[in-house]
Amino acid sequence: MNEFWPFLTLFKTVLLFALLLISGSTYAQNFSSKPSFLSPSISIKTEAENQVYPDPKMVLRRSLIIPGWGQVTNKQDWKVPLVYGLLGGLTYYSVYLTKQYHDYRAAYYNSFESNTDFRFGATPSYLENAGSESLRSNRNFLRNRRDFIYVTIGLAYILNAVDAYVFAHLRSFDVSDDLSMNTRLKPELITTSTSIQAPVVTLTFSLTKK
Repeated sequence: MNEFWPFLTLFKTVLLFALLLISGSTYAQNFSSKPSFLSPSISIKTEAENQVYPDPKMVLRRSLIIPGWGQVTNKQDWKVPLVYGLLGGLTYYSVYLTKQYHDYRAAYYNSFESNTDFRFGATPSYLENAGSESLRSNRNFLRNRRDFIYVTIGLAYILNAVDAYVFAHLRSFDVSDDLSMNTRLKPELITTSTSIQAPVVTLTFSLTKK
């Protein structure tokens, strides 16, 4: 291993020098179009980077307390009508299905002559001449559909909270076109399968503001 040490030292020195050249070649242009070289330690903070974003956990709690509150916190007010339109539409449909289910349940129960107690109420007039098998089939269909809509209401409520929570996490992520890619070379030593250390170079890419 000692015979390779001078080579490794020279190799690392050359790589470090190349890294300094690459780092020193970055520059920024001011408004007067005069180039000025900047040290890698200098960072330019824009107004967007200094903005304070709401805590995602707080946004999640607000969405669970009042649907749409998280979207308002994220400054996505346009989503609030969508949230309440979805929840309101599903709720109205569930109420309609529940009423229909109760009507068919009462009509089916009363279709048997032995049932005279009107346990589920009187038979609606529009179902007085319906057959027992048809009443039973429609009753079961309406009950299953109503239960399914209950599940979708719960999923819509959860989706409202997840949407606000995920957006709060991704809101600070920079997706603008004003980005540049920087590369970084770093010499390292790795141990091979034969327990011999070999020199390698790692290449790292990072996105930064122009």
